Amino acid sequence: MLLTDTHTHLYYETDADQLDAKMQRCFDQQITRLFLPNVDLSSIPMIDALVNKYPENCFAMAGLHPCDVKEGFELVLDEICESIVDRNIYAIGEIGIDLHWDKTTLDIQKIAFAEQIKWAKDLGLPIVIHCREAFDEVFEVLEKEKDDQLRGILHCFTGNAEQAQQAIDLGFYLGIGGVVTYKKAGLDEVLLSVPLNKLVLETDSPYLAPVPFRGKPNESSYLIHVAERVAEIYGTSVEEVAAVTTANSIQIFNI
Repeated sequence: MLLTDTHTHLYYETDADQLDAKMQRCFDQQITRLFLPNVDLSSIPMIDALVNKYPENCFAMAGLHPCDVKEGFELVLDEICESIVDRNIYAIGEIGIDLHWDKTTLDIQKIAFAEQIKWAKDLGLPIVIHCREAFDEVFEVLEKEKDDQLRGILHCFTGNAEQAQQAIDLGFYLGIGGVVTYKKAGLDEVLLSVPLNKLVLETDSPYLAPVPFRGKPNESSYLIHVAERVAEIYGTSVEEVAAVTTANSIQIFNI
């Protein structure tokens, strides 16, 4: 069995021993592929350090998180873009729109989102989208950018069945994480209308820990609990969920 965490901020762990322990717990659960979304300039060296330490297991993305799109964001985008030249990058992310914390930056969030989509197209890479309380706004940008090159993952998907289908129709896979284990989330009902071959698994660690660790710091080894819940929903085995979702990740990231 081979599991893939398509979205983890494991690089936030700064204690080397703790980091190695977390990686070992991943390996113990057959989680051997971890994709690392970038959020700002300061996270680039942290991601690179983890990739260099575990080059067969950890894979970098590059992008500016929508919550970090502030005044002067253009210069930050330029620096992130320049960092891509000498690094192995497998996606542009995480990018998108977040209206939970600050609605006043919507206009510049849209500009940054569209600019980074253009990077992805120029580089032939997928995008990994952060969408919080902003489905309409995200889809507005995606519809404008829609073409044969637009593809990727709608990270931490928590929308309804119609939004799931809209994302799939635009060429995206749905990133499913710990929320699927929450009883009142309703995500299990939504997934019944979505084929398993349109999903990838993720943790978004250290956030959104699945049951039985809800409310505690998340880590990538907890992906097994997400896989088990998805298997229950689809009436299949964890091995089948692992096989299908990892195959999807290979197709998306081309590694």
